[in-house]
Amino acid sequence: MRPGLTIGEFAALTHLSVRTLRRYHEAGLLEPASVDRFTGYRYYTAEQIPPAQVIHRLRELDVPLAEVKSILATDDPRRRTELIAGHLQRLEDELARTRAAVVALRHLLQPGQQEVELRSVPARTVAAITDRVTLPEAVTWYADAMAELDAAYPAHERTGPPGGRYANELFTEGDGLMTVFHPVRHPKKHGRITALDLPPADLAITVHRGPHDDIDVTYGRLGAWVVEHALTVDGPIHETYLVGPRDTDKSDQWRTEIGWPVFRLTPN
Repeated sequence: MRPGLTIGEFAALTHLSVRTLRRYHEAGLLEPASVDRFTGYRYYTAEQIPPAQVIHRLRELDVPLAEVKSILATDDPRRRTELIAGHLQRLEDELARTRAAVVALRHLLQPGQQEVELRSVPARTVAAITDRVTLPEAVTWYADAMAELDAAYPAHERTGPPGGRYANELFTEGDGLMTVFHPVRHPKKHGRITALDLPPADLAITVHRGPHDDIDVTYGRLGAWVVEHALTVDGPIHETYLVGPRDTDKSDQWRTEIGWPVFRLTPN
């Protein structure tokens, strides 16, 4: 009776090289069904093909050998799914970071100057949420705060696009005050929401177009313009979300105004 599939036959069926199969055997990841004690030849069974294919796919996704071993060792389908899902999430996060870096580099390589205008913004009272936030928490905090403002003030009560004010320390120290707000007809206190008086400001303003992955490039170009053409003053960075993720899921249509506080030397 034939002892089973030879390592060469098994390699052809699973698309795992003979060398890889030997390494998996040595690591205790995929052991042959039997090994001839005289010749040392390895033999596999047809039942081992599915787990070998699972290993092949997991390794294509760069799952570490130790994690692959844990996935194969568990008899709990839910735990197995959790292990695989956790690695897939890490891959998706890494892919998102890679895509963001590619977008930013392409933006940097594009020639041309940033269009900037000087604008005087009048004082106004808005419905706002303010808190001290660390930079890693900023995106989550922003989403939660904006959702709270959206719920409190439906679209028909708003008088303009939402905005944000961000203390310089948030970027320089990684910890600072964040304020997000809606201009509304009758701002009032509600939960975390307060009626906030925004002072007048002179700003150098540019528009960032598209997703926010490379917004730092636009910030840099605006800063370079300000250094060359105006005097900066202490104050938070201003952002106005003309079109954003809550308006459309088409990120190429997003438009974000960035305002840098300046001291105006001459009128427009």
